Amino acid sequence: MEDNRIWEFEESLWTGDADVYRELVDDECVMVLPEQPFVFKAQVAIDAVSNTPRWSKVSFSEQQVMRPQEGLIAIAYKADATRDGEEYVAYCTTTMRRLEHDVWRVVQHQQTLPPVAGGATKG
Repeated sequence: MEDNRIWEFEESLWTGDADVYRELVDDECVMVLPEQPFVFKAQVAIDAVSNTPRWSKVSFSEQQVMRPQEGLIAIAYKADATRDGEEYVAYCTTTMRRLEHDVWRVVQHQQTLPPVAGGATKG
C-alpha cells in the first residue's frame, strides 16, 4: 500500500462510521487506549471503538511508515482530532496486515496521551 493510501485508511478509522471500523479492524486486533480497561482485544476492541462518537476531523503529523516484511505495515504518528468543539491529541501506532491484494486489516492500535504541561511527575 502506498503511503498516501495508508494515511487515507487511517483517517477513515478516525472519521468513518462504525461499519467502516468493523470492516477495517481484524477480529484478532489488540488495542491499548487511554480509557478503562486500557487493554482491549478481539471483538471487545472493535465494539469499544465502534460505539464511541466519531471525530469530525483529524490531522496527522510526525508520521512514520515502516514495512518490516511483505504484507505488514506499522505506522506511528501524532493525531489532532476534533468534534463538536472537543479537541483530542494522542500519539499513536497502528499495525496493518494484508489479507489479499488491496485488502488490509488493523491488527494492533495504541494511543498515548501526551503529558500535561507543568503536570506533576510520579516518583
